[in-house]
Amino acid sequence: MTTPVHAPKPVPGDRVAVLSPSSGLPELLPLPYELGLARLREEFGLEPVEYPTTRKMGATPAERAADIHAAFADPSVKAVIASIGGDDQITVLPYLDRELIRANPKPFFGMSDNTNLLVYLWNTGIVSFHGTSVMCELGRPGAMAELTAESLRAALFTSGPYELRPADRFTDIDRTWEDPTTFDREPETRPGGGWHWHSPDRVVEARSWGGNLEILSWLLMADREIAADPAVYDGHVLLLETSEDMPRARDVFAILRSMGERGLLRRFPALLMGRPKTWSFEQPNDAAARARYVREQHEAVLKAVDMYAPDMMVVLDVDFGHTDPQHVLPYGGTIRVDGPARRITVTY
Repeated sequence: MTTPVHAPKPVPGDRVAVLSPSSGLPELLPLPYELGLARLREEFGLEPVEYPTTRKMGATPAERAADIHAAFADPSVKAVIASIGGDDQITVLPYLDRELIRANPKPFFGMSDNTNLLVYLWNTGIVSFHGTSVMCELGRPGAMAELTAESLRAALFTSGPYELRPADRFTDIDRTWEDPTTFDREPETRPGGGWHWHSPDRVVEARSWGGNLEILSWLLMADREIAADPAVYDGHVLLLETSEDMPRARDVFAILRSMGERGLLRRFPALLMGRPKTWSFEQPNDAAARARYVREQHEAVLKAVDMYAPDMMVVLDVDFGHTDPQHVLPYGGTIRVDGPARRITVTY
């Protein structure tokens, strides 16, 4: 990506598209979705605009691509926000019109399966934002997490540096979205524990690339939207995080090993690794199992880095990805990782 475009930011009162490029879960689980829409209006002053597949489960890839095109082409829409993630957005990419999107750049906010669109926009030359969905972060029970709301507000409405800070407390334990009482009380949180730095002997300031590790592995397998020449990523800051599927440490290592064998890992002088999610309805780990999962993932990441990029600076447990609260990170924008000072600053 040579000359990235920073699309104009919305201002309060503007219309923003709410899309479901992955799963149409708003149709099945309206409670967090409606709460997220209300917060967009009442707390951020933005007017959400829905599209034919926003609340439609089972929409075809072509239908979802048509909504993306409509949102980007509409001059009255000033930003695009994903409702939630999913697991098949990779099938939407072949239907996208790169020239239409390039001619109508918009800030896009999403994560998880929306890594597909983040990478696509990176290749199209448009800076986007890793983080925030309507159902999860905006639709959080109780109230939006303060750190999340502050970061999202800065990313939406301001331009310039914004310093990240470790979350004092966090959660990764979900509650059912079918139960209305879920949304009446705050989630239970536990101490954050701070970031963990490895080889913090330098300052790296560069554009970012990466996203959800599992989605990147699928793109690599499909040979889609990943540069054939890994030199394209030279000097960039790598962003990685894992999902609620909670991949085993051996699988995290295997994906990173494959990226290393492809010559990718050594291109990045710095890695920000998101705090891993350690609990799901399918795998409701107790405290000991959660701690073990984190320790084993850290070991897997550092083992791969030691093998393929031993000079890489690594920051573990950064608050972005599938845990709460969540920083919004510029994707393709500038991130400064100051090892000696133990500071991370992004440029919105």
